[in-house]
Amino acid sequence: MESAIDKHMQCPRTLSRRVADDYTPPFPMVVARAEQDLTQVVMAYLGVQYRGEENRAEALETLRHIVGTFDVEDGPGEWDATQHTDNSGYDNLIVVGYWRHPETYTSWAARPEVEGWWSSDDRLQGNVGVFREIVSPRADQFETLYAFTEGFPGVGAIMDGVSGEIEEHGYWGSARDRMPKSQTDWMSASGQLQTDGEKSGRVVVRAHDNICLIRSGQDWVDAGEAERKLYLEDVEPVLRAGMDFLRDNGEAIGCYSNRYVTYIDLDGNPIEKSYNIGHWRALDMLERWAESHPTHLRIFTKFFEVVESLEKLKLYHEVSTFDAADQYYEYVNCHPSTGMLRDATVPAAMA
Repeated sequence: MESAIDKHMQCPRTLSRRVADDYTPPFPMVVARAEQDLTQVVMAYLGVQYRGEENRAEALETLRHIVGTFDVEDGPGEWDATQHTDNSGYDNLIVVGYWRHPETYTSWAARPEVEGWWSSDDRLQGNVGVFREIVSPRADQFETLYAFTEGFPGVGAIMDGVSGEIEEHGYWGSARDRMPKSQTDWMSASGQLQTDGEKSGRVVVRAHDNICLIRSGQDWVDAGEAERKLYLEDVEPVLRAGMDFLRDNGEAIGCYSNRYVTYIDLDGNPIEKSYNIGHWRALDMLERWAESHPTHLRIFTKFFEVVESLEKLKLYHEVSTFDAADQYYEYVNCHPSTGMLRDATVPAAMA
């Protein structure tokens, strides 16, 4: 058994863990490991928004264009594409790319075929909107957790290896305990979301320190018939209910944006993988919902009911927090409740 925090990231704690030193987790889990040269990563959520089946072809072509720009020099080391329908009735296609070093991402993003396309006034035309949600946590600001040991999705795919069985899981607050920064910092929120103008056209949302992002995923591609049935009929409906609650009611409890997405190929066909993309005002607000809200307690209880029956279903998550300067949110031709736009205030001079 080892700590989720790698040895080179450990330091004398000024803040204690949520469990005693002799705690033993109820089942095995692992985390991704990275060499010391990984000091900060980039996670770029690049979205296409449309409404109505008549605009789907244009949206998919836009998605394929974005993915095509990954082929130029300095593209991401990992990416995947998803689809979801938001509670305003708009369909959203999102491709997320992961870069191991911010300098590589910056080089890619500055290329004319990338920045020129995103900044063009052409993006303000047509029947689709686009958005960029770019976050860049330092190595001490994110954690991972996996119920499997190879083929990691998300940020784990650009890391270097895997831990042995870890101590910090299976209890409330364990995600915080896996994050190196938690050894000395509460990672509390400060400031507010604010737009640089009205919530239409091209809008940039200015972030605050310690916004929290969770990606929590499920992969049943390799599950057998019985296990797939167990997941889709017993587990997934409970999970979906919790995700829908956060999508529709998250504003009151500190959840800025919640998207329950399904993997797709570049023709829009679904793949048997899903994950949640949740932006929270701060990690403590995510923790409070997880520990106390009935919608999450039902998910947690259902998981423990079936965990011993799961063989091929892959479960994982990654949780990150960010400095204000390491976040960029831009929405072009999108509806005003998209992503971080919903909770951003308009400057008084423009209201």
